[in-house]
Amino acid sequence: MLISVRTVSVSALVLALASGLGACSNMSRQDKATAIGAGLGAVGGSVLTGGSTAGAVGGAVVGGVIGHETEKKK
Repeated sequence: MLISVRTVSVSALVLALASGLGACSNMSRQDKATAIGAGLGAVGGSVLTGGSTAGAVGGAVVGGVIGHETEKKK
């Protein structure tokens, strides 16, 4: 039986996504908003700077702060 690199990659991705979703189960709404903002900011920063690491980190910081502030505890 031959296992391709693609099969291993897809399996690893599914496992990582399932683990990531399970880790968010006990997070508050504000924590989830912060994590989502950081993720989207990292992608946006990377795209806007042509794949720069500094752009991704900067975007993650800004996105995390925005996500945190939009879901303030009342």
